[in-house]
Amino acid sequence: MGNIQLKPSHMIKVGNIVSVKKAPITYSFKVLQAIEHRVGAKLIAGILENVTAPEQYELLEMSRISGFVDRARGTGRPTKKERRALDEFKGDIPAYFGDFEFDFDNEE
Repeated sequence: MGNIQLKPSHMIKVGNIVSVKKAPITYSFKVLQAIEHRVGAKLIAGILENVTAPEQYELLEMSRISGFVDRARGTGRPTKKERRALDEFKGDIPAYFGDFEFDFDNEE
């Protein structure tokens, strides 16, 4: 019973693997028990088994490490935290590179 794409109201069976895309990774869960009603988060451990591939978690860690540097085009405006990080990064670079005076006649 491989991965299947489901609508929220679709009936699933024990043994199905359900994939959930939450950028940048895709989580996979194996159904251990069929239920008819919604349950609390504490009971999910007995109903689903996380079978997400380790490579997916590596993608998540790489995304966390890269931060704002690998921001994809079209992902919208940066958050306030990302903007402050960009401003701090840009603040380390002088805005104007001309008219520097260097004293090369300093003989010691």
